[in-house]
Amino acid sequence: MGSISANGYGRRSFLAGAATTGLLMAAPRWLFADAQQGSPIRVVVTSEKEKHAESPALTWTKSASRKTSDIIAVDASQRYQPILGFGSALTDASCFLLSKMDGPARQKFLSETYSPQHMGLNFGRCAIGSSDYSRSVFNYDDVAGDVDMKHFSIAHDEEYLLPMMREIRSVNPDLFLLASPWSPPGWMKTYGSMQGGWMSAEYLAPYALYIARFIEAYVKAGVKVDAITSQNEVETDQSGRMPAAYWTPEMEQVFVRDHLGPLLKKEKIDTQIWLLDHNYNLWKRVKWQLQDERLRQYVSGVAWHGYLGTPDMMSRLHELYPDMPFYWTEGGPDITDPNYANDWATWGNTFTTVLQNWCRGIITWNLMLDEHGQPNIGPFPCGGLVTLRKNGQITESGQYWALRHFSQHVRRNAVRVATHSDASELMHVAMVNPNGETVMVLTNTGEARTVTLMSGENSADVSLPSNSLTTLTW
Repeated sequence: MGSISANGYGRRSFLAGAATTGLLMAAPRWLFADAQQGSPIRVVVTSEKEKHAESPALTWTKSASRKTSDIIAVDASQRYQPILGFGSALTDASCFLLSKMDGPARQKFLSETYSPQHMGLNFGRCAIGSSDYSRSVFNYDDVAGDVDMKHFSIAHDEEYLLPMMREIRSVNPDLFLLASPWSPPGWMKTYGSMQGGWMSAEYLAPYALYIARFIEAYVKAGVKVDAITSQNEVETDQSGRMPAAYWTPEMEQVFVRDHLGPLLKKEKIDTQIWLLDHNYNLWKRVKWQLQDERLRQYVSGVAWHGYLGTPDMMSRLHELYPDMPFYWTEGGPDITDPNYANDWATWGNTFTTVLQNWCRGIITWNLMLDEHGQPNIGPFPCGGLVTLRKNGQITESGQYWALRHFSQHVRRNAVRVATHSDASELMHVAMVNPNGETVMVLTNTGEARTVTLMSGENSADVSLPSNSLTTLTW
């Protein structure tokens, strides 16, 4: 569909995109229905004055009553991608802090964040071995030359990683878990260390076995791994500062096509394989890889990070491979940023643009860190979705409030639908839930104003505070 402007798609773009991607398919009657005159619109707002707070409901009226030139139109007949979910990374650091919380306090927090009756997080990511946000550098088989994985063990993870994941799964059994390795064991790399360096082509087959054993061990421990990537951030060694490994496009292609994919299929391991797990600007790398039909048979998605490049680069790849699912799998705040707790509009823009460019789900970085962004092996300055303070108090980031405006209202298998507006400093995206309910998220980065929401022949005037997120549901 090409690049997307800050104000979303135009109607001509809607039609062209839907036609070329085959998304104008047969659909239930509710998906094409316009809003009904007199029916209520639920309103939830985050602003400087309130956080994810219910406001008085609005009512649909005839469009002739609109009073403003700022118009947002929703067209549910134009359908795009389905939605898998929203969540955060269950890093070693986050799970360690969760494990140290008082039991009732932890249960309350996990219920508030993961229960479908509350925030409803249902998408997560863990590391295969240590990441930069671990308490130490570790892997599951550090015996050099053990190509048969005779010494493989996930004993490290049984201390607090697996117990916390099991507890989260008990709160939300529908959690979809992605697992990503930051580095193979050092002996499988040219550099000889988990921190930096390159993957060695000599050990591709043993490394596939290593990952298969990880998936099997986690399932046996009560934690299903739904998808994996072969490497977190494939085109950087992070200058040796953290577990990392550089993979050429050819090496990742050969690994998935000739080793990991066939092994998972042979052993009947029902776990998806996603490519890249790195920045937007590497879209041409994936374009080249997906030209290989033998590779494509094992690939179920592409994972994206937003540190370099622009989100519209995902749409360029979508034009070439419209049936390939996309997921946004990492991005988080900086604990040293003075706006850490109030940048919800910035993150609202990010999440909206990610969804506008075909992503089916969003995973933020660390679920929880302390007030110093610890523990990590850096030091590095990332902040958590929430901060656990020394006194046990939990404080939320601006990213948390932005994510809640999506996760609490958009259900799994919702479908993104068309929205359009020429209003400045206003981002918008809408999804239709499986029960027919429409959810629209508006991010207003400008001054307070009133906009008119239109659906078919009906409209409603919506007051938007400055620097705010507003979720409308009808």
